[in-house]
Amino acid sequence: MPTSSLSPAAEASRNHSRCRIQPRPRDEDVYRRGLAGGLSELQARILAGRLPGHEGPLEALTAPALRYLSHPEQLCDARRGAERIARAVSEGEHIGILTDYDVDGITSHVVMLRAMTELFGVPATRLHSLIGHRINDGYGISLPLVERTLALKPLPSLVITADCGSSDEPRIARLREAGIDVVVTDHHALPIEGPPVSAYATINPTREDCAYPDKTIAGCMVAWLMMSLTRSVLIEQGVLAASTPKLSPWLSYVALGTVADCVSLGASAANRAVVTYGLKLINRMEAACWRVMAERLGADSMPFDAETLAFQMGPRINARSRLDDPYAALHYMLAADDGVARQHLQVLDDDNQARKALEADMVERARSLAQPQLADDLPALVIHLPEGHAGVQGIVASRLVQSYGRPALVLTPATTPDMLTGSGRSIEALHLRDALQRAHDLSPSSLPRFGGHRGAAGVGVPAAELEAFRRTFLQAVKEQLGERELFPVVWTDGALAASQLSLATLDELDTLAPYGREFDAPLFEAEFLVEQLRPVGAEGNHLMLELSCDAVVSRAIWFRALNPGEAAPISLGDRVRCAFKLSRNRWKGRESLQLMVEHAERRTPDALNP
Repeated sequence: MPTSSLSPAAEASRNHSRCRIQPRPRDEDVYRRGLAGGLSELQARILAGRLPGHEGPLEALTAPALRYLSHPEQLCDARRGAERIARAVSEGEHIGILTDYDVDGITSHVVMLRAMTELFGVPATRLHSLIGHRINDGYGISLPLVERTLALKPLPSLVITADCGSSDEPRIARLREAGIDVVVTDHHALPIEGPPVSAYATINPTREDCAYPDKTIAGCMVAWLMMSLTRSVLIEQGVLAASTPKLSPWLSYVALGTVADCVSLGASAANRAVVTYGLKLINRMEAACWRVMAERLGADSMPFDAETLAFQMGPRINARSRLDDPYAALHYMLAADDGVARQHLQVLDDDNQARKALEADMVERARSLAQPQLADDLPALVIHLPEGHAGVQGIVASRLVQSYGRPALVLTPATTPDMLTGSGRSIEALHLRDALQRAHDLSPSSLPRFGGHRGAAGVGVPAAELEAFRRTFLQAVKEQLGERELFPVVWTDGALAASQLSLATLDELDTLAPYGREFDAPLFEAEFLVEQLRPVGAEGNHLMLELSCDAVVSRAIWFRALNPGEAAPISLGDRVRCAFKLSRNRWKGRESLQLMVEHAERRTPDALNP
């Protein structure tokens, strides 16, 4: 038997990256209720694979509507916060709007600015936009951002946050000492000590004492709810007329932030409703930012769907904040005319291209550093890239999770001397923030700062404490995961017959949209014969395919099928088992079916003839 020419570490990496196609577990009660409610077998199957243990009415998820939004007064501290904002509006105070730099933060910023200026009548000269620079300032209410706030003339007497602040008590205390009230609106998990005690109010659905029924809403949704409640308070106080327009038109921004922040689109009736309604607004193309993006993507991209927001708009806005000053993204979203929007979009596009090149280089280096850890079968990957860029950490961590099926943290130098900053991504079985909390409890000095939620988190680690942090984090992960075998998995919704490879099937599936995190787009499996195959793309790392199944020939594309220096995993004439999505290929007004291959493997003679 021939021996491998790979090193032990490389062999381990190859073994651990071998993906497995597995059918999703199916909730039989949801499946039966779906059929009884008039869904097709395929639609019921899709729901049953995404809603384990769901006992509520399925209609709230299959027919999303704004009536499923809960009243903002159910948010703890919301009335107190709204009354403080209303007082600042009515008494002419200077107000700071402080948000995170990602899509969720930028869309929150847009909602607050537009509500203040267009509905509440606050002059722009009394509003101060405070968005941290990812590299120079760091996440949340950072110390540099506090210093910038305290340098404002005149000093704001109120700062409203969005998508940040829950873990920033020391900096909030600094602002309070300067006479600034801070109203925190956020959705990230709170520290074990609870809400920041120096904040005037903390509105966060994840608070233990919060009665709001949906803990999964994005930061932009919390901001929208707070501005809606502030409008109601201003009307109650006679400051605004009862005829003042509502904020519903700006759910377009909330839809973008919700999708891009990867909050749950599963059992959350609120998130599904907001994205569905927001997409209707976006596709009216009434704002310059949407029109110019449609122009950039081409007529065949219309109408926009959740995938457009997730993979086209979101990355462009995030790229700016990852690499440079985020204000270009804010100006793009707020642009009043197409020309201005087009200029800002070009900046975002250029940054996105730079981000892709940076990402490719960092992913390659991270894969190399991951090999010894895989050889040791560690339950998580902790990758230190001394020359890496902090703005791409999360994307690189995501690629590692996809490749090796285990949690990953990627660390790079911080602007603070002798500190590392990092981003992590997790697998379904591990609550990442809980693991970091446990690591902090085991060794507080090695993890002085962290935050996030189940699937993603950020950390600050002293460079001298890296190995101590690595040990405690791995211990925390192992405590959660036990002896679980870890490997990348492609979960499918089962087989599709050749007769179902059609646009009619895709129409059937589209009625269950929007798809996103915890409500993944349907993924199927089938066996095909490879009729045609050719590399495509600037680097030749994608494969364009023609696949046949029972005399039905389908065009397909497999993105990132080829890793640098590796041969194609399949060949012309192979019989392959594929995991794939159905998609529409639009070209000059015509539609055709295209398969989007997620994974493919050769069928060996033994597999074909068990």
